[in-house]
Amino acid sequence: MATEVTVPVLGESIVEATVGEWLKQPGDPVKQDEPIVSLETDKVAVEVPSPVAGVMGAHAVQVGDNVAVGALLATVEAGGAGAAPSPTPAPAPAQAAPAATAGQQAPGSGPTAGAAGDTPAALSPSVRRAVLETGVDPATVKGTGKDGRLTKDDVIAAKAEAPAPAAAVAPQTPSVAAATSGRKEERVRMTRLRQTVAKRLKDAQNTAAMLTTFNDVDMSAVIEARTRYKDLFEKKHGVRLGFMGFFVKAATMALKDVPAVNAQIDGPEGNQEIVYHDYADISVAVSAPQGLVVPVIRDADQLSVAGIEKTIGDFGKRAKDGTLKMDEMKGGTFTISNGGVFGSLMSTPIINPPQSAVLGLHRIEDRPVVRDGQVVVRPMMYLALSYDHRLIDGREAVTFLVALKNAIEDPTRILIDL
Repeated sequence: MATEVTVPVLGESIVEATVGEWLKQPGDPVKQDEPIVSLETDKVAVEVPSPVAGVMGAHAVQVGDNVAVGALLATVEAGGAGAAPSPTPAPAPAQAAPAATAGQQAPGSGPTAGAAGDTPAALSPSVRRAVLETGVDPATVKGTGKDGRLTKDDVIAAKAEAPAPAAAVAPQTPSVAAATSGRKEERVRMTRLRQTVAKRLKDAQNTAAMLTTFNDVDMSAVIEARTRYKDLFEKKHGVRLGFMGFFVKAATMALKDVPAVNAQIDGPEGNQEIVYHDYADISVAVSAPQGLVVPVIRDADQLSVAGIEKTIGDFGKRAKDGTLKMDEMKGGTFTISNGGVFGSLMSTPIINPPQSAVLGLHRIEDRPVVRDGQVVVRPMMYLALSYDHRLIDGREAVTFLVALKNAIEDPTRILIDL
């Protein structure tokens, strides 16, 4: 009996998604609750599991299609190979047989002998397309996706690191090989997440009276504390001591001193209200394969530095795995973005609506500064605060940055809440 797989409820206010990748092809055995398709929403990628064990049926939609909540995605034939594995599993449908046979050569019979996951038939559509476009041999690339699956980013990264091997697969993809000899263009569908980010950031520019103020901070004290205690910290808390824990904690203290930076404007134009928060939910920008995501550290003002570091570490790992939940992306009263990890010296970050301010961190660089009348070299970092001038005055923005700077340059203030 065929069981329908439909688009699940995706979260509050999300009524549509885009088919990003089929994880199972028609004829593949599937287990109950095993992911069969990945959907891209405005915030995160969601894997849809099979409701039953059995054999994958026909796909009702293709990669790139937009699908509404409740729409039919595919069918799964209950029973069969997926329900009860045995030495002689049920045969797959006829249309899948040629692909399966191609990847099951006798040992030593050719260069494609090896794990079935390295054959084109076992790859997802987006990865197969990336393989054809780049000429990369998938058997030579280590997958970083869930359960070691090869992802499109893995293929693209392999091409960037070692472009020469493309010639080895040229006989299988003559059109691609011909294109590499001259100029070429690549047209790639913009993901739903990237489209949403683009729209929100442009809306922020069009709506907010955005302004950026700068300061710099001497990182000597934080670096010294981190160097002295990082081993003990990791041994006790099971997580590395980074700089973000200090900055998030210092930011929550500065937000209490300057509540407007932690507030937001709400309501239609002409009848707007200012909403002040007595809590600090800090959004932290995290890099993920599908783009930048911004999960939220709830009640960061109530957490210790260790608690903050654990939360950020968990976000980073699950962002890479694509397992962040939608609820973890909602809300947030203030954002911190660390462009320094990519080498940025200075930037003007864009506000994450409906928030009213965002703090940009940058790389640490030894620079000459004057201390007690002497020129000395210190590890310095530029700080940037972009803010909505409709709500936050320049005096408040500068006061916030100075409070943050003071806490970082003297971390004892964090300990005694000064």
